[in-house]
Parts: sequence; C-alpha cells; structure tokens
Amino acid sequence: MSDFICTNEEPIVSVKQGKLKGYYFKGVYRFFGVQYARARRFEMPNEPRSYEGIRNANAYGYICPVLSSPAPSDEISVPHRFWPENEHCQNLNIFTDSLDETRKKPVLVWLHGGGFSAGSAIEQIAYDGDSLAKNDDVVVVTVNHRLNAFGFLDVSAFGEKFRYSGTVGLADIVAALQWIHENIAVFGGDPENVTIFGQSGGGHKVWALGQIEAADGLFHKGIIMSGVSADTTNAPGLVSGEEFARKVMKFAGIETIEELQKLHYQLYIMAVNKASAFFGRQGKRYAWEPVANGYFYGNPFSVGFRDHFLDIPTIVGTCASDIALPETTPGRLQLSEEEQILKVCEFFGDEEKGRKMAELFKKAYPGRPVIFAKCMDMVFTKDSDRFVREKAAAGRAPVWRYQFGPVFDIDGGKSAWHCSDIGFAFHNSEILPYCYAISYRERLEKEFCQAVVSFARTGDPNHEALPEWKNSSKEDVYTMFFDEKTEARVNFDNEALAYFLDNMPRGNGRPWREKTEGPDDEPPVGSWAY
Repeated sequence: MSDFICTNEEPIVSVKQGKLKGYYFKGVYRFFGVQYARARRFEMPNEPRSYEGIRNANAYGYICPVLSSPAPSDEISVPHRFWPENEHCQNLNIFTDSLDETRKKPVLVWLHGGGFSAGSAIEQIAYDGDSLAKNDDVVVVTVNHRLNAFGFLDVSAFGEKFRYSGTVGLADIVAALQWIHENIAVFGGDPENVTIFGQSGGGHKVWALGQIEAADGLFHKGIIMSGVSADTTNAPGLVSGEEFARKVMKFAGIETIEELQKLHYQLYIMAVNKASAFFGRQGKRYAWEPVANGYFYGNPFSVGFRDHFLDIPTIVGTCASDIALPETTPGRLQLSEEEQILKVCEFFGDEEKGRKMAELFKKAYPGRPVIFAKCMDMVFTKDSDRFVREKAAAGRAPVWRYQFGPVFDIDGGKSAWHCSDIGFAFHNSEILPYCYAISYRERLEKEFCQAVVSFARTGDPNHEALPEWKNSSKEDVYTMFFDEKTEARVNFDNEALAYFLDNMPRGNGRPWREKTEGPDDEPPVGSWAY
C-alpha cells in the first residue's frame, strides 16, 4: 500500500449527511474539519444538513474565536499552533488506521484545555492523534466547540429559546458524541466503547458531561487530567448573564438580544471585552463556566453525582507541580539537601515551617529534590482527591487516581507542570522536545500511554508494564505515581499538601505569567495559561 493516498476514489466514507473524502498517510487515515452540528448564537445545536456529492475533509475546521489574542511565549513546555477562527466551529477530526466497519476499535474522544474560554482541538502539538491511531489500535477524535461568550453566556432571561444558552458549548460536545455514535463505525470504531478524555478545561468538560442526561449512553468511560476544581459559580463578585449581556449591548450600540445574535462576531468580541473591563474596574466579572440550568446538572461538589455518572469508570490525574509557583533557584539540583531545605525555609519565611514542610515532602516523595516542596500543586490535587473519594464512595464503578511526577532537565530542573502529561498520553513523546529532557522517556510513555489505551479498551488501566494499580475507595486513594520509578502509593501526599496549602506565603503572585502590554513599539509578553 502506498504511503500516501488522496484520489478521486479514496479514501471516501459515507456518513449520515453524505460522503467525506480524507487522506491516508503512513498508516493512518485522517478526516479533518468534519461538521457535526450547526447552531445560531446562544441557541442549542442542530444536526448538520445533508449534502450531495463528496465533501472534502482534508483541512482542519475553524476554531472558536477567543476574547484576546495569545502572546507567543514558551514553545518548549507547551508547543502550540493556531488556526483561523469563526463561531461556526462545530467540527471534529478523526484519526484511524482502518475503515473496516467490523473492526470495532475503542474510540478515544479528546476534549481540549483552555478552560471554557480558550483553546482548540489542534491548539497543542501534543493533541495530534496520529501516533495513537497508528500504534495503539484505537480511533482518535478531537473536537472543537463553542467557548467563552459564544458557548457560555447565560442569556436565558431574554426568552425561552435561550434557556440553555449558558451551556451551549457543552451541548456542542454532546452533539459531537451523538455524531460519533451514529458514524464512527465507518472509521473502524465501536460506538459502544467510547472513552472521553481531556486535560485542564478538557478534564472539567469530561466530568461536566457526566452531569448531563443528554450525554448518557454516548460515552462509557472518562479520563480527567488536571480538571477537577471546586465550584466557583457562586463566588463573590460575579455578575449575572443578563446584567453582563445588557452591558455588552450598550457597548455595541444595540438594544435587543436578536440584534446581539446577529452582530458580527468580531464586533461582538469587542463589546464583550469592553463589558469585562467595565465590570473588572468594579472588582466584578462574568465567569465563563457552565451554569446549572436543567440541562447541565451542576458541579458534583455542590449537587452530587448524577446516578448514571456513578456507573462510569473514571481515571482522575494530576501533575506533581500542576499549577505551582515556578522554581527559579540557579543550580538548584546541585545544591545539597540542607541547602535546598534552607531555600524552602526562605520561601515560607519561617525556618520552623520550612523544615516541617521539607520533612513532610520527603516523607511523601522519597528521593525527590526537596526544593520542589516550594512547588506543590495549588489548584487540582486537593479537589481531585476529594472527587475520587466521593465518586468511589458510591461503590458503583471503579475510580483510579494517578500523579505524573518526572523532574525534567529543563532550566536547571523542572517538576512536572500543567500539560506535561499530555504528550505521553497521546504516544507523542517522539515529536515533543521537552519529552527528551528525561532519560527514561520511552519507558514512561509505554507505562502511561498503555494505561490510557488499556482503560479505553477494557475499562481497567492495568497492564503488564505497570505495578498493580488498585482503584480507590472513600477511605483510601490509590495513586499510580508515574516517574523515574513508577509505583503505586496510598494516601501518600495528603499531609504534605494540606500543610503546604495552609502555610504557603500569600502575595507571591500567580503561578503563571499574565500577558502584559509593553511599550507601543514592543509586543506583549507572557502567555495564556492553558
């Protein structure tokens, strides 16, 4: 078979709406920019229209517009790519090594990060599904959907047809899963064995879909990577969707919601940003997050888990220094242990607290450079452990927990950061430069990626290259710690993390760099935190 095929005759498949032509390259068929739904602004998605002839699926589709342009920054830790935007972004990409309907391969559906306001299905180089499809006998689907003011502005106060406007971005994903259910067999996939997985905002979307009745039966397993956090929808300083939308209309110079629906998307973004700045000056904001509205049940920490979601096997993971303050001490890994402990004391501003933190860190992470006691995760780990315990307490479906922990030889030593596990999950370490900053790259990838694939195939992440990985209970969180020596641990960092969060000094700044404007003749610096 040729390494490349793209003719008038193949590869062509028939889906519900018509025929699609993709291309084949070095063992993998690719179908890009496939429309799975259509929708008007603020309204629920509908099925795409059928068409005559053959539709080209050789180009990525539009990504959802973002509210501010990204600033180029770190292409080592999180390599990016960007793409044309349009709010009509309901499209997906498919990677498979077979178009045989009898194959019934496990289907992995990727939900991208960026919270509910940014990102795309192709935004990170690590999201490429080619290697998983070629090497691991699965079908990979990556999904674009509405975000920010296009997917999560609650204008339900303006009429019944906008009832679910605060969650139409999630409804897009449900529509994508419905399309996959109806069509994935022609790409060699099994519609009855679909695993959704995502990182950061994508992980949040995984558990959010478990809280939506319309998604029941459309996915069968879930992997949440650095995506569990407390419910913030009732946080102080939030403005309602109605109040925010009226301010947007004022800045746009229009008076009705119907006019706002039709406003050019770039003008809409400008008005949204003006409204955000207006409320920001008052210490207020609108949260780009799904609102509990009858379609979306709500955050399980506030309303509990939906009954169906309790039957979904789940993996919940974090990185050792997921969202953490950066460690910048020069030559830090060459310091003696005592010198590292003194740096921890300096960070805490108190020798007694610093030495106590170092002691707890060494107990939780034996052999790990103690200077990284300054860099424990501030956002996801605590809530992920809680999520695991509460979901496991029902005893309905297994819940597994992992922590990704390598120290990479980057800038003098960098503990596993937010997004650093994605390339290993996608079997993409070979194409990502940062993955070569550990000597055990190939072994770690085999352990981690095969856990993902085994889970997608059977509902159990255990495989021959791993030590036994037990699922968790209400009392005990069994964590597979992926590192230079991968091993299973039980309740291992609870005490250290609690002490860190209770005693870390305040006012040290955010754990990521904000984008800031420079002089008129200089570009902005910093980057989005994905």
